Amino acid sequence: MIVISAATGELGRLVVDNLLQRVPADDVAVAVRNPAKAAHLAATGVAVRYADYNEPVSLRSAFAGADRLLFISSSDVESGTRVQQHRNVVDAAGAAGVGAIAYTSGLGADVVDESVPVLGDHHVTERFIRDSGLALTILRNPIYSDFFINPQLQAAIETGEVTSSTQGRGMNTATRADLAEAAAAAILDPQSIGRAYNFTGRLWSFPELAEVLSGVSGRPVSYQEVDSDEGIVAFLGLGSVIRAGGFESQTPDLEQILGRPPTSLADAVAAAVRPTAADS
Repeated sequence: MIVISAATGELGRLVVDNLLQRVPADDVAVAVRNPAKAAHLAATGVAVRYADYNEPVSLRSAFAGADRLLFISSSDVESGTRVQQHRNVVDAAGAAGVGAIAYTSGLGADVVDESVPVLGDHHVTERFIRDSGLALTILRNPIYSDFFINPQLQAAIETGEVTSSTQGRGMNTATRADLAEAAAAAILDPQSIGRAYNFTGRLWSFPELAEVLSGVSGRPVSYQEVDSDEGIVAFLGLGSVIRAGGFESQTPDLEQILGRPPTSLADAVAAAVRPTAADS
């Protein structure tokens, strides 16, 4: 039995979709906080189990009989409870006798300490899992391309301008869809046990994004460097790291586990904005 936690979230839904293309539905269980949101999965034969990262008893019950558990990290990054939630999951996996656990960590979590926002939580959680003695797979995901490449780019097409404070440095983000496919592949591959994957997408830059938007929309879109960090870059405090080249590292891990190159910038942009651009 494969159990997927947080399976009704944006990443989890995609993972389950990928799994159901590869294994029978009765081999899959989802551990979710709101089972009503997984009713469509129950209708296909997937076992739907209640699980709340804040309730250890619910986790032990949800993980019962799991040969493999995909532990999708909590999205609760601002309340200060995420580390305890993650400890609850790891402890419950051990108590339930889970055969192996795969964890969606963050790229760079192995080279920071616990004081670093967001990545520090992943660093601590990786240590929890190692110390638990559970067979493990670590999936260190980069920032999602979806934060930058989404239908809101239509506004850049309308204004004819893409702005950022990144000084043209490279971005090694990957699409949520690619990372979900990779997680599904890893959870099914016995050879992944004991491995830590450092996933990176194809490098792209904001000046390149402006060029691609021009090509997709048929309208001129230019790039403008600005002084202040904007959007998700500002929210996550990533500007100085990007400008220092901190998002330019590359590994072959994502391409190898997918069996194909990660989604290109051009394909991601076309999927995000082409329907809207066609209607404009």
